Amino acid sequence: MTTDGAESARVWRAATARLAILRRLDRAGRTRLRALAGRFLAGKRFEAARGAELDPVLLARVAAQACLPILRLSLDWYADWSTVVIVPERFTADFEEVDEAGVVHEWVEEASGEAWDEGGPIVLSQADVDASGAGDGFNVVIHEVAHKLDALDGSLNGRPPLHAGMDPRAWARAFTEAYTTLCEAPDDFALDPYAAEAPEEFFAVASEYFFELPETLAGEHPAVYAQLAAFYRQDPSARAP
Repeated sequence: MTTDGAESARVWRAATARLAILRRLDRAGRTRLRALAGRFLAGKRFEAARGAELDPVLLARVAAQACLPILRLSLDWYADWSTVVIVPERFTADFEEVDEAGVVHEWVEEASGEAWDEGGPIVLSQADVDASGAGDGFNVVIHEVAHKLDALDGSLNGRPPLHAGMDPRAWARAFTEAYTTLCEAPDDFALDPYAAEAPEEFFAVASEYFFELPETLAGEHPAVYAQLAAFYRQDPSARAP
């Protein structure tokens, strides 16, 4: 008869087997990540929409990737939201923006994920969750939780609340210079050009690359990498691939 502990271990192995980004963690890091993921699963509500089907392996895969950015922080950074909505495939999302002249612009885009404001849920495409974590720069889970971290100070602007001892001016200088150069020549960099959409998208995409392709981010934007290492309190590029 399979025990609960054995089944939990089986689910965790199945969920993380294809997550190449976790292979950089040492034994202590993997142990801590699994414990955080367990608490994440216990504390968040998962909902299926548009015909998606939830299973323990999928939920554990989401939890593992969601908890990697807070591996050296705590679950308190995710305390202001409680729900993860899973849909089967990419979906269309409505966007609205007010320009400097006060004109409201509305448009529709295809999205692999979405982070609602004011404590709302994150929405994830199951297909894109399954495609995340391969070490190729794409990670919808990290992208959306990065937006949640960014919004903790009440403003989605590409800067989460910084730790004591971090210099906001150094953060602004690093991200502004990198974002500006990317906007001027998006094809000159390996980062997904979507990072040039807005400062908050640059932060989210940079967070994806920080964990997925840390050497790439450190090589192209070393000052950004240094700031993210200070914020996440991790240095993935120093870990053996």
